[in-house]
Amino acid sequence: MTDQGRATVDYGAAPLGLGLTRQFAAFVADAGYDDLCEEARKAARRGVLDWIGCALAGSRHATAHTLIRTLAALNSSEAAPVLGHTLRMGLLEASMANGQMGHILDFDDTHMGGVILHASSPILPALLAVAQTRKITGRQLMIAYALGFEAGVRVGRAAPLHHPGGWHLTGTLGTIAAAVAVASVLGLDAARTTNAIALAATQAAGMQQNRGTMAKSFHAGKAASNGLLAALLAENGYDGSDEILEGRRGFCRIYSAETDEAALLDQLGNRWEIVRNGHKPYACGVVLHPAIDAMIALGNQAGEGASVRRIELQVNPGAISITGVANPRSGLKSKFSLTYTAAVSFLDRAAGVDQFSDAGTARQDVPALASLIEVTAQEELARDQASATVWLAGSERFTHRVEHASGTADNPMSDAALHAKFTANAVPVIGAEAAARLGDAIGRLDQMQDVAELARIAA
Repeated sequence: MTDQGRATVDYGAAPLGLGLTRQFAAFVADAGYDDLCEEARKAARRGVLDWIGCALAGSRHATAHTLIRTLAALNSSEAAPVLGHTLRMGLLEASMANGQMGHILDFDDTHMGGVILHASSPILPALLAVAQTRKITGRQLMIAYALGFEAGVRVGRAAPLHHPGGWHLTGTLGTIAAAVAVASVLGLDAARTTNAIALAATQAAGMQQNRGTMAKSFHAGKAASNGLLAALLAENGYDGSDEILEGRRGFCRIYSAETDEAALLDQLGNRWEIVRNGHKPYACGVVLHPAIDAMIALGNQAGEGASVRRIELQVNPGAISITGVANPRSGLKSKFSLTYTAAVSFLDRAAGVDQFSDAGTARQDVPALASLIEVTAQEELARDQASATVWLAGSERFTHRVEHASGTADNPMSDAALHAKFTANAVPVIGAEAAARLGDAIGRLDQMQDVAELARIAA
């Protein structure tokens, strides 16, 4: 081999010839509603209901108002509604605003099957935006939604050290998921879907350093907007690498110190990742939910006004590494404080929007109890498990162990509980009559001929 030939072979982005991105794109291009099992169809309806409710609740947050005010000054189009508001924006701006609103409260769904991914906040705003200019049926939205989950979760598994490397998966994997979902409803062929994935992956961003700030939920909005842009560019002939996922300088290799490329196609089409999605009963990071379940149970056992001497809380090590804020000074920061969350859950027997507000962090009783909580990491506890013991004045003691946190795939919220959550989130923003119409429309999603109606009702 000549020196010139060797240089070509060793070139950093030289083709590997694995064809994984192309094969995944071909699957996306060929998939249709009839490929979804009934369980996946139900999961799609539940996901749309839950996410729109979360976005409506998030529409009232000061963070959303700041973003919308900024985007409005730049906006020159009125193509798509902003949920919970009377204004309309361009497709990219509306998807960005709606995406951030869906994630602001950290109340949105979470897939924990090998990744920790809030898939709906990037995917659904992108789909609802493009539905304002293209007629999309409910069935088209449902298969696109499910395909977005396939993309986000599978790429995450193929890059297993992506999250430990400091990336916020909702921003990174969410961008790819949104692009795949939009590529599906646009009817892109395999080649253009491949380009959409490439254009999304090259825009993927989001850093965990921004936890507890306005920027964290901005990741979801940017993922929705960037994914939508990627698919629209690909539709018009914009191209990118056809090995963007598995290539020598592709996403999986540069975003993770280890790769598992086989995860991209493993049982593709035989299992649907959306089925393993989880929905949150609590408005904070999902790794806190086992502890919340345990502390609420202890609070109920101890009773009102109990005199606490000490609390011992045992959790998975990941819960400590992700939620290490000791003394949160804002509602957004409190969502990443294990001791604050444990204390407020014990005191209020709840962990909703109010508990993680700025007003909540100004309370004096919460830090007083938090100082009595000793947290230890237990490797044998799974991410959805926790155990807690409280010692009261005298000799009274109570213990509670959580095997599977509420809302996870192994302990899912019931349909009734999910609908109650939606109602509580939606009614204060759009009123009871509109919330009822919206819930009914989502319930018949697979019969809808134009899903643009959903955003119009929620605006």
